[in-house]
Amino acid sequence: MSSPVIIKSFQNGIAVILDDTLAFPDLLEEVGLKFRESAAFFKGAKMAVSFEKRTLTTEEEILLLRQIMDNCRLNIVCLVGKDEEKDRTFLKAIHQADKEKKEENNGQFYKGSLKSGQTLEIESSIVVIGNVGPGAVIAAKKNIVVIGSLLGEAHAGAGGETGCFVAALELSPEKLKIGNAKYEIPKKAGRWSIRPKVVPKIAYEKEGTVVAEPITKELLNMLPI
Repeated sequence: MSSPVIIKSFQNGIAVILDDTLAFPDLLEEVGLKFRESAAFFKGAKMAVSFEKRTLTTEEEILLLRQIMDNCRLNIVCLVGKDEEKDRTFLKAIHQADKEKKEENNGQFYKGSLKSGQTLEIESSIVVIGNVGPGAVIAAKKNIVVIGSLLGEAHAGAGGETGCFVAALELSPEKLKIGNAKYEIPKKAGRWSIRPKVVPKIAYEKEGTVVAEPITKELLNMLPI
């Protein structure tokens, strides 16, 4: 590659093409430099981002995203992989961001699963397209939605926001808090017990405690969310 970091712009996002031979710490510095030089071009734009050519771990993706946001005013609304659905995913992410009434209400997307020992902290709401495994931690100042299994630790309303919630296709956390209210984890079924069917659930604060119930249209209409 003529440059270790190449940015290609599309209508609905950008592809960041990364050198696959450069040591990651050096690559991280190059990414910071590249986006710092391009800061005037982005000017707070909302875009989806994909990393290409180099295979990255989840931790490396997080470090790269932080480096980009620390060096320019780009508002990343979605991280996607390189596949035939990229354009469609770009459009969906941008349209979703445009629906937000205020900048402070904007949420973020994270593509990938969090593994034991990994922590993801978000200043707004977060939609995780993947799993939050045992030993992993996710915290958001507002809401948390997991399009997968939530088996680790989650804390919504971490900034003191009220009326927040945590939703997941499988809600079986090790720990769960909404604001200062804690969720009492149900006792695990015995080895020979009949385990209940896994259904999407939403956890929310009710009278000083956190309850988790199957997601229904009626429930969503009742909640102040």
